[in-house]
This record gives sequence, C-alpha cells and structure tokens, in this order.
Amino acid sequence: MPDSPFDFEKLRGAAARLASEPMAGGDADTLPQTLAELTPAQFHAVRFRPEATIWRDEALPFQMQLFHRGSYFRQTVKINVIDEEQISTIPYSPALFDYSDSPLEGTPEDLGFAGFRLLHPLNRSDHFDELAVFLGASYFRVLAAGQHFGLSARGLAIDTGLPKKEEFPYFREFWIQKPRPDDQAIQIYALLDSASLTGAYHFVLTPGIESVMQVRASVFTRQAVQKLGIAPLTSMFLYGENSTPPRDDLRPEVHDSDGLLMAGNNGEWIWRPLTNRSELQISSFQNESPRGFGLMQRDRDARSYQDLDLNYERRPSAWIEPQGDWGNGAVQLIEIPSDAERYDNIALLWVPERSVEPGQEWPFRYRLRFASAFNDFPNTGRNLQTREGAGSEPGRRRFALEFGGGKLAEIPDDGKVELVVTASTGRILQPRGRKSDATGTWFALFELDPGEEEAIELRAFLKDQEHALSETWSYLWKLS
Repeated sequence: MPDSPFDFEKLRGAAARLASEPMAGGDADTLPQTLAELTPAQFHAVRFRPEATIWRDEALPFQMQLFHRGSYFRQTVKINVIDEEQISTIPYSPALFDYSDSPLEGTPEDLGFAGFRLLHPLNRSDHFDELAVFLGASYFRVLAAGQHFGLSARGLAIDTGLPKKEEFPYFREFWIQKPRPDDQAIQIYALLDSASLTGAYHFVLTPGIESVMQVRASVFTRQAVQKLGIAPLTSMFLYGENSTPPRDDLRPEVHDSDGLLMAGNNGEWIWRPLTNRSELQISSFQNESPRGFGLMQRDRDARSYQDLDLNYERRPSAWIEPQGDWGNGAVQLIEIPSDAERYDNIALLWVPERSVEPGQEWPFRYRLRFASAFNDFPNTGRNLQTREGAGSEPGRRRFALEFGGGKLAEIPDDGKVELVVTASTGRILQPRGRKSDATGTWFALFELDPGEEEAIELRAFLKDQEHALSETWSYLWKLS
C-alpha cells in the first residue's frame, strides 16, 4: 500500500524544521495599496464566484470557497487539496472573484488567497450553508445548525492582555482533505508560524445540531514566550442585564456571549457573567487539567435583544474539552473595555503554569464543540440572570440572581433551599433564596457592603441540606 501523501507526523516534522530557522518575513507589506486600503465593507464586496466553488458539481458533502486578500487580511495563505495520492495547490486567478460591487478594477495574477470557507447542507439537505471560516491570523469560526456567526476560536494566543504588543501567529498554509461522498467529517491540516514559534495542526470537523471539531497540535518554540494561550476563544460583550445600556440604544442587550462556564476537576461548575467595565479586567481560575471551559450565549430569547438583523440569540456557544493531561495552569478571562459591538473585547484561554522556553515542543489535544445547548451537561440549576443595583444605604449594592433548571423546578415554594454567598472581603447582608410564583425559578437576593474596598470577588449557589442545587455563580464587583 503506498504511503499517504500527507499526515500529521509529516506536518509536525515540517513545523519542527521551520522552528529551527528565524521566521521569514511575510508578504503583507507587498499587498498593493488599493487592496490594503479597502474598508471591511469594500473587502466583503469582493465575492467568490459561486460557479467556481470547489467540488460544487461532484455530489460531495462539503464544498469550499476562497477569500481574496485585502483590508486587514494581507498575508498570502497557501491552500492545498489532498486528493487520494495527490496534493495540489489551488492557483489564484482574478477570474475566481466578482468585483462588480467593489472599487477594484483588477488585481495581479499572482496575488494569492487570504483564507477559505467550508460549505455544508447544515440546515436543509438541498442547500449548502456556510459552516466554517478560516480567515485572518489563526482565527476560525464554526456554526452548528440554525446559528449565525458570533465568537471565534484561534489556533494560539501570545501575550494576550499583557502591557505590551500582542503577537499574532498566523496559519500560513492549509491542506484540506477532499471528502468522499459518504464522509460525515472533513479534515484540515494547518501550519502555523510566528516570530516566537511554529505549529502543526490537525482539525477534524463534524457538522450538525452540534458541530464538533477535534484538534490536535504540536507547537515548537523559537524563543521564550511570556504568556502562552492555548485553545483561545474571542467574543464580544457590549452590555447585558447586569449593566446599563448605552444612552439611546433601544436594544436591551448586545453580546455574542454572556458568560464563562468552567467545569473544574473537583466536580464544581462555575458560571461567570461577562462585564464591560471602564478598565481592563483579567480573571484567572487556577485549575489542574480542567474538564472543560467555554464562552456561552446562554440567553436565547430574541426579546432580550430586539434585533431582527443581527439575531444575537442565534450566536454559537463554544465549549473546550482538554484531552490528556494539560498539567497545572489557569483558565483566564480577559475583558477589554469597549464602546462598540464591532470590536471583539472578550478573550478566554488556557495559560499553562510551566514556562515557555526556546527549543520546546508543546503537544496538546482538545475537543471544541459549537452548539446552542449542550444536552450532556449536568442537569443542575443554572444562573439565568444577574442584576445589580443600588442598595438600601449609600455605597451598598443589591444583587438579584435568578436560578432555574435541574431539581430547582421540583422544589415546592416552601422547600428548604439555602443561599450560600461569600465575599473575598466586605460584608454580605440579608442573603435569602426565594421561589418566584410567576416563573417557577429561584431568586438569590443579597446586599453587599463593600466598606472601603474597590474590588470584591463574590460567589453564590443554592443548596438543600446535603447537596448543591445549582452551579456556582462567580462575579467580580468593582467600584468603577
């Protein structure tokens, strides 16, 4: 049997060899000025011609289209197809694109591509929908059935949230395995490069009501990295029910994700509502090989957004399940101040405790799941809303937390439910849990007296006499 023309070990070897040499300069600076100056709207007006779609007439379960270079997407990305025993590079041609709605009149014949999208009959059998997009640095986005694009995943993050310039690795080359007629998944290989490191990646994407991506990677370091972010996610949170809407915006909430969810190796589930404050906020959750973590869009009620065009209630949630031993480290949430929904201001990543030195290999695997709901999660009470307002005296803050689901729905109004709420400092006043006759959900009510403190970590959950009835709500209160 002949050798496979391509596999992960061959890619791993290529990444290791690449890491032994300094990073070669990319060609972003050689992009013609007319392309570099395209606005995002003008860039997206350059459309791949439908009749040029890869595998369009071959009755296969996946199809592929390519992205033009321009605007923010300046690097040339080489795209190859693995077909049985052959590997072929897809050649660029201006004839592949429709420029009629853009200011461009023509491009060089050797311009190259910026990335690609995958299509699949995700929502109905007779139509190929957008499934995944790999475009820009190491960013990629994936949809499950019935969803609109929202948050993004990344191959790797370097120095995110530090008081220095962030380094952005990029996927410089892809190899996509041509699917067979009966394939349920598509395989993608990618070579990552940056000044500090290189990486070999293998993605296996299975679409559906829940779209699942298996990720295997080996990263090779050229030089020391102060902060390495593994399995990073990026999203947007402008405001929600726990914050004040901007003046004159009629929408109650605007966000692609509304909270961090984490499953620790001790069995505890932690929910952290997202915030958008006036200063950079970084929260670290120490854990050894967490069972899972992700950014959720938990509120699926269209009335919470009242936006018929952007449909925030249909944005994906993303859940990361580490495979193998990731060792000691922290799930880190980064919340960047933002005044517009066009900016991704939320980052979530795993930061290993071990230092990153030159000449190391960092292998890791994980499963990345995109869905609107995860039906295999424990049937426990969940935090549905977080509201904060003025307390009974100046300086105090009042909190109302709504919990629902799990066994909470079965407990009668006079059932013995205890609210356990703690603060890192300050005083908790008048804590009580109460069931709502109108909604059937439980409310956790309390006041915080911060005293002279300007930042306080809060935790709360509901329990009966022996067991927790809800996940743990985690929140950072700040004076500003």
